[in-house]
Amino acid sequence: MTSGFHRRRPMDETQFIIWNTLIRVYSQDTFPEEALNLYKQILTPSSSASSDTFTFAFLFKACANLQNPIIGTQIHAHVIKFGLEIHVYVQTALVNMYLMCECLTEGIKVFDEMPDRNHVTWNVMITGLTKMGDIDLARSIFDDMPCKNIVSWTGIIDGYVRLNRHTEALTLFRRMTLIEGILPTEITVLTILTSVWKTGSFDLLQSLHAYLVKTGFILSDVRVTNSLIDTYVKCGSIDYGFEVFQEVPTKRKNLITWTTIISGLAIHGKAKEAVNHFQEMEKQGLKPNRVTFLSVMNACSHGGLIEQGREFFEKMVNVYQIIPDIKHYGCMVDMFGRVGMLEEAEKMAMGIPTEMINVIIWRTLLGACSYHGNAEMSERVMKKIFELEKDYSGDYVLLSNTFSGAGRFDDAERTRKIMDERNVLKVPGLSLSLSN
Repeated sequence: MTSGFHRRRPMDETQFIIWNTLIRVYSQDTFPEEALNLYKQILTPSSSASSDTFTFAFLFKACANLQNPIIGTQIHAHVIKFGLEIHVYVQTALVNMYLMCECLTEGIKVFDEMPDRNHVTWNVMITGLTKMGDIDLARSIFDDMPCKNIVSWTGIIDGYVRLNRHTEALTLFRRMTLIEGILPTEITVLTILTSVWKTGSFDLLQSLHAYLVKTGFILSDVRVTNSLIDTYVKCGSIDYGFEVFQEVPTKRKNLITWTTIISGLAIHGKAKEAVNHFQEMEKQGLKPNRVTFLSVMNACSHGGLIEQGREFFEKMVNVYQIIPDIKHYGCMVDMFGRVGMLEEAEKMAMGIPTEMINVIIWRTLLGACSYHGNAEMSERVMKKIFELEKDYSGDYVLLSNTFSGAGRFDDAERTRKIMDERNVLKVPGLSLSLSN
């Protein structure tokens, strides 16, 4: 497709636009190597093609996607050779390439030597540094930025959130909205909501909720609404989360909206309500995914709704053709184990594909056996655990205690001796006290 362009001499403007368009398309995530291969054709003596600022910007994008700073440096040399190093568009793409490839020194050098910088240049520098984890340098550049826009604010706030420095993130958000008077975007709101639930401040969440209502975010973007519901759930208030859910018009509720409230109801022990909302969601014509099923199955597990939980699992597999993952199997094992249906739990665990099974499944079943005093099954389960791991002290202690509870004291002592012979260390217990 591309070979015909560089054979014709000279290349006219239309062909050159097509050439650049091909490089731009190839430079994206899917085929960045093809962009570089196409540029190599430009460099052949027989080619009539040339390069401009857009060409190099696309090539730097390709190098960033490939995480290949070596080729990026070579193209950098070509930029200097062709006298394009003063162009802000090219230099910004170059800075981004170096930072995406984690070449911090080179990226800073190009940035410092730029005679002109635009908003994009500053934002690329801030975003690149935050992704590399150098939040202090990013903050220094942010503070030096002559004119900050919402992308700049969102970038630095996101950097603090990524590093779990939520106090600084919240402080910047307040300064941006209350002092600078800058209206956040949906991305900014979604970012700061993470800091709100990480701090667990219910008062702060309500203040932010009021601000979002005032500025119209609740009505304009369902992503913000979904995140707000989730944040209320994580801050311990399912009632407020449910109020937000009810205020969303039915036509605007998407699968994430329903899944979020179902999960929230499950977390807060409202199993029947979670099941009812799942059924209502189906009536609205929405197709549940594996996360939705996991949420409602968890609700059934913790709420003792065994038959309904079994029905949801079967519906997921047989009706919606969703292949269960290890979390779904684990939920079912836990559900059966909680109510003493140990044979059902063991059957479910035995039916898990070999490549998927992990030690947590068997430990879940071992805990259920211990709770219900089934020493015989505990022995079988312990053998399965030993096939995967032999060094966790909790398994030995649980099995020993199960034997003791069943009056099999010799087996309990034998288990303790095996633990000592294998030099399995028992992790000492810890207690935590909080004081004001």
